[in-house]
Amino acid sequence: MKKFEDLGFSKVDLDRETRTGYPEVIYGEGKTAEQIRQIMEPLIETHGKVMVTRLSEEKAEILTEAYPDARYHAISRILLYGSPREKYGGDVMVLCAGTSDLPVAEEAAVTADWMGCKVNRLYDVGVAGIDRLLAYREEIKKASVLIVVAGMEGALPSVVGGMVQRPVIAVPTSVGYGAHLQGLTPLLAMLTSCASGMSVVNIDNGFGAAYQAALILKLATEGVHHETALS
Repeated sequence: MKKFEDLGFSKVDLDRETRTGYPEVIYGEGKTAEQIRQIMEPLIETHGKVMVTRLSEEKAEILTEAYPDARYHAISRILLYGSPREKYGGDVMVLCAGTSDLPVAEEAAVTADWMGCKVNRLYDVGVAGIDRLLAYREEIKKASVLIVVAGMEGALPSVVGGMVQRPVIAVPTSVGYGAHLQGLTPLLAMLTSCASGMSVVNIDNGFGAAYQAALILKLATEGVHHETALS
């Protein structure tokens, strides 16, 4: 099989699924609809599936005309073609602090589902109304991996991290007022959290959080002796 397809303006990585477990994902911002269509073509031919992130509705309309089986999720701004070949054990719970965080939370949820995870959502449970979060304490404790999305001061992941004995992936968002600094304030708050076992991805990076969560469930499903068995 070819390692990549040279389109001139793009060299499409066709070997990535073999190396990493997932095909190359297309970042939609900064690319024209026609460029994305040309990149999608060899990925679909090779893998039977493709994901495009950060895609505008205007570009999505053009691409769904070219690929009628593609599905566009407007809130997450993700275009999907095809489905995962396997489903992992366990589940990912995506939590967000407020409704304004939904685009990032949905980017995480849609991505994790497409990568083979069972996904549960728990939205608008920020610390300003802590009873909303505590009302779902038992459901939260049952999750295998938790993706916690928050803007403003970014306190929610620390609270959740103190409630569970599972990996917590924190996602700061660019939602907030002036001193929030477009997400820098919650990013630094999450990086300096006293809650152990928490990792942090970049601002608004729901995709990256979901990718990490999927790798955790993939490893758990395959078992700790997977690499030894392959060798």
